[in-house]
Amino acid sequence: MSEYRLPTAVRPRAYELTLWTDLENATFGGFVLIKLDVVEETSVVVLNCSSDLQVSKASIALGEGLSHTPVSVVDKGPERLTLGLPSGSLLSPQTKAELKVAFNAPLRGSMNGYYKSAWKHDGKTEYYALTQFQPTDARAAFPCFDEPALKARFTITMISRPGTVSLSNMPVASEGAYAASSSDGFLEVPAGEWKVTTFEETPLMSTYIVAFANGPFEFMEEKVQMPLSGRTIPLRVYATPDIIHQAGFCLSLSAKVLPLYEKLFRVEFPLPKLDTLAAHDFDMGAMENFGLITGRTRAFLADPKKNDIGSQKLIAKIQSHEISHMWFGNLVTMEWWDYLYLNEGFASLMGDVISIDKIFPDWDAEAAFLIRRTSDAMFVDGKRSSHPIEVPCPDVAFLNQIFDGLSYSKAAAVLRMLSNFVGEDKFLEGVSIYLKKHIYGNTVSGDLWAGISTAAGYDVGSMMSNWVKKIGYPVLTVTESANGITVQQNRFLDNGKPTPEENETIWTIPLAIRSVGDDGKARTDNGAVLSTREAVFEVDTGRPFKLNADAFGVYRVLYTPERLSKIAAEAAKPDSMFSLSDRMGLLYDVAALSNAGFLPVSSLLDMVYQWREEKSHMVWSTAWSNLARLGHVFWEYPAIIDGLRELIRTLFEPMITRLGFEFPEGEAVATIELRKIALAACLRGNVESVAQYLHGQFIAYMDTGDESVIPAEILRNVFTAAAKYGGRREFDALLGLVENGRTPAIKTGAIVGLGYTQDPALLDELFAYMVTKARDQDVASFCRGLQLNPAARRPLAKFCFENYAVFAERFGTNSTLKYFVEECFCRMTAQSDYDEIEAFFKDKDTSRYSMVLAQVLETIESYVVTIERSKDELTAWFVKWEQTQK
Repeated sequence: MSEYRLPTAVRPRAYELTLWTDLENATFGGFVLIKLDVVEETSVVVLNCSSDLQVSKASIALGEGLSHTPVSVVDKGPERLTLGLPSGSLLSPQTKAELKVAFNAPLRGSMNGYYKSAWKHDGKTEYYALTQFQPTDARAAFPCFDEPALKARFTITMISRPGTVSLSNMPVASEGAYAASSSDGFLEVPAGEWKVTTFEETPLMSTYIVAFANGPFEFMEEKVQMPLSGRTIPLRVYATPDIIHQAGFCLSLSAKVLPLYEKLFRVEFPLPKLDTLAAHDFDMGAMENFGLITGRTRAFLADPKKNDIGSQKLIAKIQSHEISHMWFGNLVTMEWWDYLYLNEGFASLMGDVISIDKIFPDWDAEAAFLIRRTSDAMFVDGKRSSHPIEVPCPDVAFLNQIFDGLSYSKAAAVLRMLSNFVGEDKFLEGVSIYLKKHIYGNTVSGDLWAGISTAAGYDVGSMMSNWVKKIGYPVLTVTESANGITVQQNRFLDNGKPTPEENETIWTIPLAIRSVGDDGKARTDNGAVLSTREAVFEVDTGRPFKLNADAFGVYRVLYTPERLSKIAAEAAKPDSMFSLSDRMGLLYDVAALSNAGFLPVSSLLDMVYQWREEKSHMVWSTAWSNLARLGHVFWEYPAIIDGLRELIRTLFEPMITRLGFEFPEGEAVATIELRKIALAACLRGNVESVAQYLHGQFIAYMDTGDESVIPAEILRNVFTAAAKYGGRREFDALLGLVENGRTPAIKTGAIVGLGYTQDPALLDELFAYMVTKARDQDVASFCRGLQLNPAARRPLAKFCFENYAVFAERFGTNSTLKYFVEECFCRMTAQSDYDEIEAFFKDKDTSRYSMVLAQVLETIESYVVTIERSKDELTAWFVKWEQTQK
């Protein structure tokens, strides 16, 4: 038996779970009856069971008579419950058995397993309970076979206090007053008045997507007719009574997305309902439990009185992502966690691009994907400390680490590249083939490639193998000759050249060469593929051309300086042959290549300044994020920071002059987004008029107590300005919004904004608040705001060193610790920082965040090299540029 995997002697067929929840005393208990199929002869039954669960009784029924016989607990080791059969008894292959286990436990406060969440009702803190089982915490709520391939059917019965609402994966089958009945001592419900709710049986499903909740929930409902089945499916969003009115956008979005997916996947939605529960305390962003999506309030709720585009985009992406999982992950599930990306990469592609582009075409979803997914993934994957998309996960303790930007974002980017190469219609047809073939089953990578290969008529498996099994991605070096271009691939690293051993991978790369035809029109050769180290391609180099048309490819392209200059000049034209995504991709490539030493760092500044007449908010978002990243690298070099601020003011202040500060009703989304970017950049650039305006908005709030006076589009910038330019009054007001803000956007915006506090004494108060009062789910967000503030970066690192033990224990069972470590140190840039961090963690148990720590350290190494190589060059560039401005 593997140390981390269950033995294969028995398999679950069905569960009957009966559970009571006592919210007042924060406890729960009950029993589970598991119907087993016996595969191999055995005298013991081994299943998963957390150390939290107190097992009070267990029995097994053998053979046809199913007469229950007590069994003994042989071992209650870590995550295991081993039950021994009566002496001389054996379970024989091809027979059936029933296992019955009684248990009880406290409701956790850790945001995983079956846990409690706090909310305020009439000024009093009250609690409700919900589950978060992914990846391996169903075992913390009931003994079970907690592996994704061990699918079974579940019938769930919840015993709860009158006046509360119980939710689960399926609709309610019956509900009424609870009357104690004989259950052979397996059910011992505390005294008092109770009700009992039984839910319909689920289809076959994995334990990690089982879900239930109990509390004072209210709901909003909408019904939608499905295009394939013709069935009417009720959709509900649940929340506590104080915030349920903010669920309207999420509900309407769900009503658009669910039937869209049924149409795209050509497979009927398999359940009779779909609920969503917005929770005050939640570890991850959201969770795709079959039929009962759960997540943070920020993921699902928005102010119904304001056209908050930012909140709407966030909700749309998250909910579209989770709904896609109903098919891709729940209906068809990865065989083991090695293949997590099959769930998360696909859902990220559907949620970020394919669904959003069809529902909100004015949101520029394709271009936004470059910012949200491709660029972030490539930043991490350019490091030696990265990992393949398909990563072996033998150790359950390691699982939370792979819920990262590679399993989600790189996987999504690689799938998007494949979709573009074979065509989206063929890609989705292949997905449909895959789903239909493996419905209610478990799969590996090859199963998906087989489906898409069938639809596309192309061997997708051989193309995709190295993209998912190998670490990193390539940089393509383009040289020109009379015959065309020679393209050579090598692994890209942002911190030096790869060794021969690191450079063995040969990727199959769709080049998507955009060029000008004899008719003078732009054309794209989507059939050009590089599958060797180097190859020659016919291109008329006397005309404009560019590889990676529309930036679908997950690779960098290095041109000669002369060619890069020509491409940049062509891209700057109003009628350029290069698309919006082309321009964004060029900026990301130049920034990454210059950081890695392939180009001067000032190449990015040259390109951004050359494009100063650009109109697209997406290009400006890309430019701003890369300029900000440059500022994060050189934050301790005043001459460079001063020059960068002057450049930012030169680029962005005219936009504010042209656009103004206000957000008139009915304005185009693109204009709203451009103003938001310009205001954010000008705030960081210390533009006085912008700082005064934003700070003034917060003063107006403090004077009136009316949160609605702050424009929803710029909440975070207003809060940042309040913390940066204010004092005690603003600090206290922001903390008040953290605790009592009326919308999730206000609360999370205040958390991040507070990080810009400049007063050391107030920073110390904020650190103390994080230790004693901050919700667990918010600690990493507080750190995120602090690391954006140069004045707080070293105090934040010191805070982590001094309080690490507190947070390591506090986040002992969930995923928050890795984000805490990452956010505390990700902006450090000196060799001394590297040495101190490495020394501090040398004797710590880093098993739950070792990858993030390695990435943080390697990033610091990269920054040290970049600074040493480029500080003089950048200083000289700003001196020369400023002279041209006089």
